[in-house]
Order: sequence, then C-alpha cells, then structure tokens
Amino acid sequence: MTSSRALPSTLSRRATLAGTATAALATSLTAGAASAAPERHHRFPGLPTLSPRQQAGQRVIASYSGLTPPPELIEAIRAGEIGGVIFFGENITSTAQIAEVTARLRRAHRHSPTRAFPLILTTDQEGGVVRRLKDQEPTLTAKQMGASTDYVGVSAASGAGAAVGLHRAGMNLNLAPVLDVYRAEGNFDDKFGRSFSSDPAKVAACGTAFLTAQQQRGIGSTVKHFPGLGAATVDQNTDLVKLVLTQSAEEIRGVDELPFRSAVKAGVDLVMTSWAVYPALDPTYPAGLSRRIVQGELRDRLRFRGVTITDALEAGSLGEFGEVPQRAVSSADAGMDVLLASSRQVADGLGSVTALTYARQDRRLGAREWDAALQRVMRLRWRLRTR
Repeated sequence: MTSSRALPSTLSRRATLAGTATAALATSLTAGAASAAPERHHRFPGLPTLSPRQQAGQRVIASYSGLTPPPELIEAIRAGEIGGVIFFGENITSTAQIAEVTARLRRAHRHSPTRAFPLILTTDQEGGVVRRLKDQEPTLTAKQMGASTDYVGVSAASGAGAAVGLHRAGMNLNLAPVLDVYRAEGNFDDKFGRSFSSDPAKVAACGTAFLTAQQQRGIGSTVKHFPGLGAATVDQNTDLVKLVLTQSAEEIRGVDELPFRSAVKAGVDLVMTSWAVYPALDPTYPAGLSRRIVQGELRDRLRFRGVTITDALEAGSLGEFGEVPQRAVSSADAGMDVLLASSRQVADGLGSVTALTYARQDRRLGAREWDAALQRVMRLRWRLRTR
C-alpha cells in the first residue's frame, strides 16, 4: 500500500518543512517554544499537561560526547524537554561507570513533569563486536547464534543475557536485534556478524527468540533495519554512503520483511527503519523519510502498532535532506515516532526538539498524527516502568 498523497505535493511539503525548521533554529533553541500554551492529552491517564516543546522533547533521543553528560543535557531532562539518551562506546568504560551516569540522569528526570514515565536509556547491545557494554553478554554475534545447532535456544539465552547486562547498566531499551537477511558473504551485516542468517525463516526465529527474552525481563526491544538491509552487496554502512537497494517489491515482502512480520506478531516494542532507498517501494525517499514505507508497508501491511524509531539522523547518506533538525521534522512527517539524534552533539538533539516544536505550532505536522505518536511513545515508556 502507498501513501494517498501525490509525489509532487509531498516534495513541496518536505521543502516547506525543511525551510521553516531552519528559520526556527535561527530564532533560538528555546525562545518562544517553551512558553506556548500547554496542552493536555486525555487519552493516556496520568499524562500531565505539557508545553509544545515538552511534547516534542518526548520524541527525541539525544546523545553526548565523552564520559560525562553536559549540563545542558541534564537541564533539558529536568525540564522535560528530552525523552531519552543513547550511549556509545566513548561514553562507557565499564558497566559500573555507566550505571553511575544513568543514575544521575534518572535523578534529573525525577524533577521532570514526565517523571512517571521513565526516561529512555538505550544503547546497541547486539552481541559480539557490536555491543557497547563490553563486560556484558551477549559475547556471541548474531551470526554465531544463527549458526548454532539450537539457534532458537541460543538466541533466547543471548537476549536474556543482554537484558541482564542492560539492567546492571541502568538502561531500559536495547537497539537490537538486527533482522536483516544477508545475501552476500562479506557485506556489512555479515562482516560484523550482525545478521542471524541468509535464511529469512531462521532470522525470524532467532530474532523473535532474542526480543521475547529481552522483553520478558523488562528491557524494551528494537528490531532493525526495516524493511531490511540484507541485500546490500558491498561493505558499507548506510550511515556513511547513500545506498539504493534494487530488489523487487515481491522479494522485499517475501524475504526481507518476513522476520519483521514475525517480530510484529510477537509484540516487539519498536521498529527502526533503514536509510536505504528502495525504488520498488518508494523511488525518492529513504525508508525513514518515506510515508509509503513507514505507513504503507509497516503500519498498513504488517499491522505494526508499536513505536517507530529512526536510525541515526546524522547519517551522511541524508545530506540532501538538510541538517539534523530538518531531518527530524521530515522523519516525523513520514510517520516516525522517535527521532534519534545520535551525533554525540547535544545541540543536535535540542535543535531537533526546537524544529519539531515550530513545525507542530505552525500546523505543518498535523495534530492527529502528532498526538498518536506521542501516545505511542508514552505508552511504551509506561510499559518500561511497569514490567
């Protein structure tokens, strides 16, 4: 299924969104946005009255460089203007060290108007090479899990191990597992062992076992990179290079989307989209900026009702779509719920909040979709609290 909006009008709207976001940033990161009249959302019991800027902030995950969160990030959390933080290797020396950091962030969040809804604290703990908590499980790569005789049991044990380590670190969400079905030996997913298998059914079984074990132990799960990066034939990270994947719609839906369909049926919390372009589904936009893919494929075809999250907004492959704040607005316009500002620059996270705020106040991001996205995000955070 595809978006009902014609392509030319979509292009025009994206240009308008980007231009207005730029103007908003030029005005200020904070002036005016936070002082606008607050709005109350009644459909989720207990969600407090939030200003437009605070609403926007719930949808942004920020990042920082070094080992110590900077004061501006702490203040944004206290003010209820950031919904989460992602951690990378440069932020972590050990589980004990990052546990002290997450405790500090949670203390700041206790002063937030959304303190009843846990701050999202997340990282990539996939397994093997790609795990930020080096002293925690899973030590196996996804490829090693998939190659095991008891691949379902091993994947479940790995998901459980990831959950234990993340709890120790004070985190509540994992940006894993990867559900890409790799085709070529030596491509990005295969080289680092990030894909379970070239068999979509095995990827589905392993990924579902991993995410289910995580979620049963109170850690949110994210499957990625929808609708799949396994057909990439070269060793490249889509964060660095524009990637166009030319398989047919039939192959995408029959192979690449199959593990995601299984994850959706299993009740996965979040789905992360890729930044690749899939001409068979949308000839113009990368998946995370495409209503045809986010709404048509993921929401309508796969019936996903959980939270959507972008990959890194600072990805080099997105150069033609403006700076990080403009990309955040365009992603929200495409139907993405959570915007991942993972450049290690707090300004990118705060700038994204400002751009989203002005886009909503100027009604270029519609009230119904805005409210639905906010509701999904807050329901997820409530579940993370009560699991």
